[in-house]
Amino acid sequence: MKKRLLVGTLLVSLLAVIAVPASQAFNFGDIFKVGGISILIDKFSTPLNDFINQLTFKHGAGSEYATKVVPILSVGNHGYIGAAQVTGSQDLVDKTQAVIQIEGNFHGNDFRVKALVPIDSTNPINFSRVQGVGVSAIIDVKI
Repeated sequence: MKKRLLVGTLLVSLLAVIAVPASQAFNFGDIFKVGGISILIDKFSTPLNDFINQLTFKHGAGSEYATKVVPILSVGNHGYIGAAQVTGSQDLVDKTQAVIQIEGNFHGNDFRVKALVPIDSTNPINFSRVQGVGVSAIIDVKI
């Protein structure tokens, strides 16, 4: 488990470096923040998932489908990290390892679009979309 966590943290840190636009200065503090956030997401994924499920059921918006909290990997204009709750059948949710967030502008800069796609890997370069899984919540981490 520790090896998997370390590899995930290193991957996310590498992604943060790659995703930083060339006009921004390289900052080791940002890498440590990203690495720390990925550790927090891994550590708190189950309590976060339970909290989201309780919150949605409390407000009449619960689901009978399986749910899980996974990291968000972002590509596009900026590099970010966060978490999302995915929902679907248990076998498809188990297959989902992350959500990739793809950003773009539509109609000039009038609309900012963020596509959230459940994927079967934490590698944003080599993945497949997990069909039949949706994103039911977004978790922001205060830094």
